[in-house]
Formats: sequence, structure tokens, C-alpha cells
Amino acid sequence: MFVYGKNVLEEVLRTRYPVKMIYLREDKKNRPSELIDRLKKANYPFTFVSEKRLAQLCGEEKNQGIVIDLEFNYGNESDVEGDLVVILDHITDPHNMGAICRTAVAAGASAIVVPKDRSVKVTPAVVKVSAGTVLRIPVVVVTNLVRTVERLKERGYWIYGADMEGKSVYDEEFEPPVAIVFGNEGEGLSRLVRENCDQLIAVPMYSDIDSLNVSVSAGIILFEIARKIRKAER
Repeated sequence: MFVYGKNVLEEVLRTRYPVKMIYLREDKKNRPSELIDRLKKANYPFTFVSEKRLAQLCGEEKNQGIVIDLEFNYGNESDVEGDLVVILDHITDPHNMGAICRTAVAAGASAIVVPKDRSVKVTPAVVKVSAGTVLRIPVVVVTNLVRTVERLKERGYWIYGADMEGKSVYDEEFEPPVAIVFGNEGEGLSRLVRENCDQLIAVPMYSDIDSLNVSVSAGIILFEIARKIRKAER
């Protein structure tokens, strides 16, 4: 797939992510010599093309003169480990997916799990919204979320589900390892996943707003969990 922008390229360089080709805007007067040196040092293939060609490749004229052709590499279930795992229960909006990926990385999550069916995967939009940070974290596609939840419980994970009827996130103590499930934008957690959670948690509302966008809720909840996990480790 074709992704673009300076932030994404920085993440590619940071993670040494494999790419097929990096396309740079042809500008003989102002060639980015420092960037070219970094690409050569990292042994990345690159070429110079016109602005029109860049727009054709990625479908976006505002691409900052950088387009990257890469294939996203999904993780496997052996990558689902660490103190904090994020599970997305049929998230369908790539903007929500990208925002949650970026927040998960910032909060120190070790993996993101998504179901194979009826769920957005990693797309150019997800990469863009995450500012390329999705390249830093294993994204694992599973056939059955409930089975994955059960396996995590067998390994000692306490499974939380984000739900409006849950206990306040601020009143819960989070002892690692922890997995947190965020549900679909419209329907929330699916019934079987909800039933298999050890505890439901929510962001308390202080007005008549009944809920938050899932990516906003994820930001609040993930950083509260991360704060308490680190507190418990001290």
C-alpha cells in the first residue's frame, strides 16, 4: 500500500520498517541532502518523481513530497504479551483505529488485537491518522476474539471491557498483566466478548452526554491504566 508524509517516513526510519520503494518529489534546486544520506545509510530504495506522480501514487496532493510503498506486516498471537494489551471489538472506522493505535503506542501498550471479520485493518488512512506509529506495535488479527480473550485469561491477564455501565476507570486498580477491550462505534462490546470480560469499566460523565467517541474513551482509559500499572511497579 502507498502511505505518505514526513511523520510516516520518520517512523519507517525509526523502526527500520521494510519498504518496497520510497518516492521523493523531484526538486533539483532543493534536494533534501540530509534525508537522502539517511536513506542511503539505512539501505532504503528511493527515487525522485514529479508532484503529479506522487499524487497519482497515494491519491493525495498534500503528501509533503514523500510517498512510501510498503506492505504492512501483521503480528501473530505469540506477539500478544506484555503488561498492557489492547483489543478492538469490531472497530470499523479507520480514523478511530488510527487514533487508538497512536494512543496505544504512547501509553506503552505491547500489542493490538483485531478480529478477522467485520473490522477495519491497517489501511493508508490508519497509518496516516496514527502518524505512522502503528508501525511500532504488533497488530494481530485473530479469527475468534472470545477464544483469544479466554487464552489471555489462562495466561493470567485480567480482561477489562470499556462499557458505559461499567465501574469508573478512576476507582479501579489495575495490576498487570491487563487487556482492555474497546467495542464497536455504534453497538459497543459484542455480547460474548462482554460476558467474558472480568470487569467492565467506564469514563464517568459529568453532564448529560451519555458517551464519548471510542478513540477519546480509549485515550482516557489507556493512560489511566498505564499510570496505575507504573505506580504498581514502583
